[in-house]
Amino acid sequence: MNAIGTDGLKRQAAEAALAFVRPGMRLGLGTGSTAAHFVELLGAKAREGLELLCVPTSEATRAQAERCGLKLTTLDDYPELDLTVDGADEFDERLRLIKGGGGALLREKIVASASKRMVVIADASKRVATLGAFALPVEIVPFGARSALRRIEAVAQEIGLVGKAAIRLTSQGTPFLTDGGNSIVDCAFGAIPDPEAFAQALDATVGVIEHGLFIGIASSVLVASESGVETLGESPSA
Repeated sequence: MNAIGTDGLKRQAAEAALAFVRPGMRLGLGTGSTAAHFVELLGAKAREGLELLCVPTSEATRAQAERCGLKLTTLDDYPELDLTVDGADEFDERLRLIKGGGGALLREKIVASASKRMVVIADASKRVATLGAFALPVEIVPFGARSALRRIEAVAQEIGLVGKAAIRLTSQGTPFLTDGGNSIVDCAFGAIPDPEAFAQALDATVGVIEHGLFIGIASSVLVASESGVETLGESPSA
C-alpha cells in the first residue's frame, strides 16, 4: 500500500489510542487485526504496572488478552465501561461505521454501547465517502436462515438498495457461526446513502439479531496514513 505498509499503519493507530487510556479504566477490547495491535500494546503497559479491567468482544480477543496478561472481567460484573477501542471495516466523516467482518459484531456493539466512549482505530483505506463498499454483515438466528436472508433483501429493496446477500461460509464450505452460535449474512448492496434508514429497517426485520451499522456510537476515529494519525471527533482530553 505504501512505504509503511497497512499493518504498520494499523499499529500506529493502535499506539495513538493509548493516549485515551487512563489508570483504573474499565476497558472494552475490540476484535480484528487492528484491535489485536492495541491489545498487544496495552498488555505491555499492563506489565509495566498500568491497572485496568478489560472486557473482550470475542473469544479470540479473550485468548490474546489472557496471553498478554491483561485482567479480564465481564459486563455482568461491570455493566458500564469507560472506553472501548476497536477497529472498523469502513467509516465515514460522520463517524458512522460498518463492522462485523470478523464475525463479532453483536458482542462488539454490546460492549461499545455499554461504554462512555468508543475510539475506532483504522488505517486510511477504511475511510469512505459513503458506506457500503464493504459488504454489510448482519447477524441472524440460524433457524430459518434463508427466510431471514430473503426478508433482508426485501427490506433493502424497499429503500432502494439492490444487490446480493449471502450466508457466510467457512473455508470448508460450512455455515460460519459466531461465538454466540449465530449465522452471518453478508449484504453486498453497494453504497448505502441513508444508513440510518437501513439500520431502522433491519432492526424491525424478523430473524435479525443485530447488524454491522454502528451509528451514533463512535466518539472518535483515529486514522493512520503515511502523513501521520488524524483524530476525527473527540480528542483524548475531551
